[in-house]
Order: sequence, then structure tokens, then C-alpha cells
Amino acid sequence: MASSRAPCWVALLLFVALVATANGSELSAGYYEKTCPNVQHVVRSVMASRVAAQPRMAPAVLRLFFHDCFINGCDASVLLDATPFSPGEKDVRPNASLTGYTIIDDIKSALEHDCPATVSCADIIALASRDAVALLGGPTWSVPLGRKDSRFAADPESTKKGLPSPKDDLGELVTMFAELNLDAHDMTALSGAHTVGMANCETYRDRVYGPNGDIDPSFAQTTQQTCQGTSGKAPFDVQTPMRFDNAYYRNLIERRGLLTSDQTLYGGGGLQDNLVEMYSADGEVFASDFAKAMVKMGNIPPPKGMPVEVRLKCSMANY
Repeated sequence: MASSRAPCWVALLLFVALVATANGSELSAGYYEKTCPNVQHVVRSVMASRVAAQPRMAPAVLRLFFHDCFINGCDASVLLDATPFSPGEKDVRPNASLTGYTIIDDIKSALEHDCPATVSCADIIALASRDAVALLGGPTWSVPLGRKDSRFAADPESTKKGLPSPKDDLGELVTMFAELNLDAHDMTALSGAHTVGMANCETYRDRVYGPNGDIDPSFAQTTQQTCQGTSGKAPFDVQTPMRFDNAYYRNLIERRGLLTSDQTLYGGGGLQDNLVEMYSADGEVFASDFAKAMVKMGNIPPPKGMPVEVRLKCSMANY
């Protein structure tokens, strides 16, 4: 009789062990040193293999991290599938073009084999985004770990309002980042992630077709050609679209920012222009500031009192 009840008790104890109410403890680079010492090697290996097969997955994973952290903190809520009781963040319009979920699933599966019920999906995204940048030739950094996964996705309206828009101006961007304890310096460095990857035509159509005084005419004309089809895309940086470098800032100075929210970082004078000019001239300074800003963004916690856990599967809450 006792043995027949054991599985229920095991499940209950596992549930209690996994569920918490906040990311209360300080994050630490050595968080998994004893419980899953191979975690970084596993993440790096899967990332290297998947990016070698599909290079576009590197900027995709980096984008996942941004979109996760900006909504209720870095809690992997963006990975949750919709349920009959809760819509998923991934289905909301600003997130509809996100990809890279299968890579996170592959990493999670490998880690569940090595270290069951130990490594959070939120930590996996943080590590994978760091490795994505490194695989594209960018900097690497020590990632503080110990995040937990939210049991619930944010509501659609909060998701829409919480993410930067391609049409935001400088004031709107500064305000939005400040609400997450990221200053204008952090915002300018983090925007440099647009040195890799591509954008859908709908996000830049108005900019390249409209009467726009802050865009290079030849760039506008060339980019218009990418909007001919229904699924047109253009690289943020035409010269080195898959290399993580400081070309993004040189493009801004030349009025070749793809999105309105890119170009708004330069041309108004003052400290903002100084930052763009500094990063355009010194790639090492940009790389260093980007790494620091990524750590700072990665420290954004979920709201206090939010139920969190270590999910066993990244796309759904436990039990």
C-alpha cells in the first residue's frame, strides 16, 4: 500500500521543490556549480550545432531574450504556449515573428537528461543569448544565474505596451528603458543588437517610402525593393548582416538606420550623439558596454509575488 502511494508523494515533493513565489535570491555565475556543473557546456554545444546549421538562429535567440526580459522580467514567460485559460505572449502581434523556440527546447531536453528539474528556462535563454552573440563574433561575458520561470504569461495588452515599437522616438525609448532600470547609455548599447539580423518590411515600410529627411535617399531606394513581396525582409546592416560588430552605429551616422527607432538614436545632438559616435569609432568600447548592459537587463526580476518555478518543459507550466 505504501509503495503504491510513493509516486504521488514524489510528485508532490517535486512540485513543492520547484514552485516559489519570486526570484528572491541574488543571481550568481556559480549558481549551478554543484547541481549542474556542465550547464554552460551543454548550452554552448547545442547553440554551436544549431547556429552552424542555421546561422539566422543566433540573432533569433538574442531577440528572444530581449522580448522575454521586457515583459515581467527575465522569467521565460515568452516561451509559454497559450492555454484555454491563458493567452501566450508569443502569439501577441509584436512577438508573432519571434523564432528560436526549438533551440531552447533542445537545450532544455539535454539539460533535463543531465540535471533533471534543475536549470530554469529563463537561465537557458540568458546563456543561449550570450553564446549567440559570441558565435556571431561578438563579446562574451559571465552570466549571473539562478532565475526562475513564471507559471503564467503576461496578458496581451501588457505585452503590446511593454515592448519597444519600431516607430518609437528617442523620448519614448528612454522612458520605456528607464522603467526597467536601464538608462539611456544602456539603451544605446543594447540597441546595437540590431547590428545583426533582419526586420520585416511592415516595420520599416513607412520610413523608406515616406517623405523622410533623416534617411539617406539611396538607402531608402534600395531598401524599398525588399518590400515588393508579402514577406519581404531587409538586414539591419547590409555590409555585415551576420557579424556582431559596431557597423550599426556607423549606419546611424550615415542616416542608414533601418527602423525609425534606430535612427532616432542619432541626430539630436548632445550625449546621445556622442555615444553613437563613440561606439562607431571604437568597437571594443561598444562590445564592453553591450556586455554590461546585457547583464543589467538580465537582472530584471519578475514582479514580487509572481508564482515561479523551474519548468520541466519550457512551453508549459508544471502540472
